[in-house]
Amino acid sequence: MTKKGYKILSRMLVLILLLFIFSYSQTGCFKEKTRSEETREPVDYVNPYMGNISHLLVPTYPTVHLPNSILRVYPERDDYTGDRLNGLPLIVTSHRGRSAFSLSPCQGSKATRQPVIRYHYDQEKITPYRYQVYLDDEGIEVDFAPSHQSAIYRFHFERDTTSSLIFHSRKGELAWDGKALSGYQYVDAKTKVYLYAEPEHKPEATVGMGGSDATVILAYEKQKDVAVRYGISFISTEQARKNLQREITTFDVNAVAEAGRAVWNDALGKIKVSGGTEDDKQVFYTSLYRCYERPVCLSEDGQYYSAFDGQVHDDDGHPFYTDDWLWDTYRATHPLRILIDPERENDILHSFLLMAEQMGTNWMPTFPEVTGDSRRMNSNHGVATLIDAWRKGVRGFDLEKGYQAAKAGIEEKTLAPWSGKPAGWLDAFYKEHGYIPALRPGEKETDPNVSAWEKRQPVAVTLGTAYDQWCLSQIAAELGKQEEATHYLRCSYNYRNLFHPTTRFFHPKDKDGNFIKDVDYRYSGGVGARDYYDENNGYVYRWDVQHNVADLIALMGGNEMFVASLDSMFDTPLGMSKWGFYAFLPDHTGNVGMYSMANEPSLHIPYLYNYAGQPWKTQKRVRSLLDQWFRNDVMGVPGDEDGGGMSAFVVFSMMGFYPVTPGMPVYNVGSPVFSRIQMDLGGGKQLEIVADGASAENKYILSATLNGKPLDRCWFEHEAIAQGGVLHLQMGPKANREWGIVTPPPSAEGLPE
Repeated sequence: MTKKGYKILSRMLVLILLLFIFSYSQTGCFKEKTRSEETREPVDYVNPYMGNISHLLVPTYPTVHLPNSILRVYPERDDYTGDRLNGLPLIVTSHRGRSAFSLSPCQGSKATRQPVIRYHYDQEKITPYRYQVYLDDEGIEVDFAPSHQSAIYRFHFERDTTSSLIFHSRKGELAWDGKALSGYQYVDAKTKVYLYAEPEHKPEATVGMGGSDATVILAYEKQKDVAVRYGISFISTEQARKNLQREITTFDVNAVAEAGRAVWNDALGKIKVSGGTEDDKQVFYTSLYRCYERPVCLSEDGQYYSAFDGQVHDDDGHPFYTDDWLWDTYRATHPLRILIDPERENDILHSFLLMAEQMGTNWMPTFPEVTGDSRRMNSNHGVATLIDAWRKGVRGFDLEKGYQAAKAGIEEKTLAPWSGKPAGWLDAFYKEHGYIPALRPGEKETDPNVSAWEKRQPVAVTLGTAYDQWCLSQIAAELGKQEEATHYLRCSYNYRNLFHPTTRFFHPKDKDGNFIKDVDYRYSGGVGARDYYDENNGYVYRWDVQHNVADLIALMGGNEMFVASLDSMFDTPLGMSKWGFYAFLPDHTGNVGMYSMANEPSLHIPYLYNYAGQPWKTQKRVRSLLDQWFRNDVMGVPGDEDGGGMSAFVVFSMMGFYPVTPGMPVYNVGSPVFSRIQMDLGGGKQLEIVADGASAENKYILSATLNGKPLDRCWFEHEAIAQGGVLHLQMGPKANREWGIVTPPPSAEGLPE
């Protein structure tokens, strides 16, 4: 080699060495593979920050967890823009709750001054399976990775001083036995969560303090890198130890993170998409990730703690799930799980029936959480999850038990919102007259079951209960209970009792059967419109007849009037300033006219054009709503996401179909964003949706085939895809107004004589 050649080679080697040193110094404990667009896997498209700034109410949280696992964490700060972290979380026990325990690393003497340190922070990075952050004032790098019931933290301390880990419990006990830390914290008056934690290196000193702010401090004199792994349990500290030792046998955060990454790719990879933009894929997979945040599995080595009776039970081979806000998730999250994870859906429904038994009332739960059933919102929509699953082939639960629990929840528990009390006079009135009466202006409440804040919500409760009773009628029919099926089918038409024939809105009535006067469907009803509706106004509840859209069309005067009324909702302005409107309807955000993309009762509405002979308008509207309100940024979700309730709408809609009526095994066709979707249905079965030419411009369906046969209607049955199949769509930039108009999607069968 020439002298010049040696000189060039020498420079190249120096450059490579410098690049290596620079790369290593930049990563520190944050070392992880970066991936190009060509090698990205489903989890790489998840953006946990999407929606972290709320338009008005509750934002999304950048939750780090494995699918449906009890151990989940997110940064505990005042909000996304907050400057401080309130310690580091060990487990968040509810979707919007605080961490049950906290861990505060620090250097110097700060450990003796406060049980929870509020940190300034920088360089935060979050994926579903890993959390990394730099505590810049403290000079500490943090790296975290979870398993299902255990997790690991690793800290790199930059300074030459004492390093400490402060474990804190707000209401419980903590103790150090020379090898490990253990303790518990009360989540509520009866429910405890237990902790067992092992540090990689034995501390040089420990300090413990009891009381309402119990703490244990592990101190290290010279250790620069400190790792701690821990398990959690709702059964005992010993079970927390077993959970840790079963799941994590290393102090290598990378190994735990890579294992978590594989779990997420397996879950998210059940749906593979091609086409669309990179942002489309990020919105899609982020939404799918949020559908796995709830419910959570409480089974630990075949046992689980149930707050529904305060006891530990054997799960008998069926993992026990809780933390599911059914008012939100019955609409699309449960139907999505039936397709991609039916075994888990079966176990969830089995759990609901156990909860009903354990509560001692045999009432189907409505908002089951880690601490029991909180009975939030209105109606009893758990019944919809039972019949929807059953009719789509998920049958590993006892339908007779489900029927009895659902029936008792509707007949014996009060229909008053946010109440778990027995039925009162309002319920008796509903059974006799077929509607919940509204109070006249100035009239005092006389039912003690009614919350002073939540009110009666008479229109919302009447419509929701009519749908629930339709679901009951369908279960009764499946069980051969024909008399009860006929009774509840008749009850399912109770929405008619509040339909105003002149205005063609659902309108509150008093106990004497008179429509309340001077109701403005935009503004009336007080805060949240709860005097008459709930969280949304009369324009949204005008369409809350999921089970019988055909009858609603007839009530409104036919297809033309129905479509004109839909159009009018999207066209009607707020009529006042935003701050004025949202002052009394804060949940009614994500507005397109009077339509509220931000709240679950609106989710099925854009698909209703299918029922009235104009499916092209559904295609247009669904695409515009996705484009307007769901974006790959911190304000990319229009309202309360509610643990998958809204995200499942995005997943279905971006794939091009939607379950308008849970309990009816039928899907409405919309407009797929992607040119190809492959859904793993399990057992080697696959649903494939091919949308030739799909793009931002090509949003209209020109023609379609299903399993090789022409599809000339804008819906298809679950049976047609249950064993796999191919939905093939030709997409174009202008509507084919003749496609899909001949046969509308099915509605409830006719009113019995």
